Amino acid sequence: MIRVLFVCLGNICRSPLAEAIFTQKVKTANMQTRFKTDSAGTSDFHIGELPDDRTIKCATKYSLPLKHRARQVNRTDFRDFDYIIAMDENNLRTLNNLKVRYGFADKEIHLMRDFIAETMGMPVPDPYYGGEEGFEEIYHILDEALESFLTQVKSTHQIYV
Repeated sequence: MIRVLFVCLGNICRSPLAEAIFTQKVKTANMQTRFKTDSAGTSDFHIGELPDDRTIKCATKYSLPLKHRARQVNRTDFRDFDYIIAMDENNLRTLNNLKVRYGFADKEIHLMRDFIAETMGMPVPDPYYGGEEGFEEIYHILDEALESFLTQVKSTHQIYV
């Protein structure tokens, strides 16, 4: 089983949407038994809350099931997940600091858009302080990046469906 954790700041916008998109891609490819996914935030701002209403609206538009309550990244995440994927540089920096503090210095943390050569190093913008158009924008960014990520993971783990 390949375990993937998506991480943003508050775990109510980008990371739960990434989790929902990836879960749908895995289901469409008939690989549900091969993957376990989750999402978390680097902050404790929204622990226990449902995703942002605009995230829910965007997920509904694309028929993506979204069953999630916000949680904060914890020590066991570094042990339990094969892939930890940050949405931007701030989250990446926080995760890299946490992995050292928690004793997982060798754990590789990925930036979401690094799975596409043309967008390496670019963040998935945080849509929280904007309108619904920002959620539409991140949906398309995540959809493209996650398609590339899934292709790379299938190749790396020699998954043939």
